[in-house]
Amino acid sequence: MDNKKLQRIHRVRTLQLGLARAEETRAHEQVASETALSQRIAQLASAVAPGEGSGAAVSFAAMAHYREKLHRNAEVIANRVRNAAAEATRAAEATRSAKRDQTAVEKLIARGEAEAALRAIRALQDAPPTRPIKQGIRHDPC
Repeated sequence: MDNKKLQRIHRVRTLQLGLARAEETRAHEQVASETALSQRIAQLASAVAPGEGSGAAVSFAAMAHYREKLHRNAEVIANRVRNAAAEATRAAEATRSAKRDQTAVEKLIARGEAEAALRAIRALQDAPPTRPIKQGIRHDPC
């Protein structure tokens, strides 16, 4: 492949790597957000727990109702946390794959540059001398 095409592919792979990294960051932030929400719901559920005091049966029934709703929400949030963690894992793998692709293109570019340098060296070695070599004179006069 020519260097121009490799440079274009490298630019595309670099953009893809940046997008993959951004997606991975977003996925990790989503996991953190879902985990924080889960912890907040757990705190609310513990705050609604029946306690000591003079409470009527209606109050206990209301607390039990809200506690049940919070537990259902906690189950939903637990599923969301699992899904967010799976998405974060998938995004991390996509980032690794994009990095591998970019590195492979960089290696191809480096190999092409090395081959071009070797071709240039061989061309200079095979080129005829620029001035005629005179017998007996080894150096230019000072």
